[in-house]
Amino acid sequence: MTPDELRSIPLLAGVSQAGLERLAASAGELTCEAGQVVALEGDPGSGMFVIVDGRAHVEWRGGTVDLGGGTFFGELTLLAPGGTRNARVRAATSMRCLAIPRDDAIELIESEPSVALSMLREIARRFASALPDD
Repeated sequence: MTPDELRSIPLLAGVSQAGLERLAASAGELTCEAGQVVALEGDPGSGMFVIVDGRAHVEWRGGTVDLGGGTFFGELTLLAPGGTRNARVRAATSMRCLAIPRDDAIELIESEPSVALSMLREIARRFASALPDD
């Protein structure tokens, strides 16, 4: 993907031009068919994914959630010691993702505060929505 295409992804909208160019050089594209497993619980995390098109279905011990274009998954393995996946993720539809290798994702988070803040907001929203309503 080009830096301009990357900038259109909400998570990356505030990234510097230099950051987008580094990311364009290091990240890959992953195309999945509906039903294809992208990540398995317990596997080592080699990076994170940003959904460009399509939807993913995430299943973990506490429940399930569907994620759409512009959202991301696999981020927790970057931040937690041991770095193993805590959910199974499969393509709910045909899906195109940006695959960001672990070291490049960590560098992006450390060097681009807008990415770190966007990720924290989304992680907090996900955890809050998983809490019981009572």
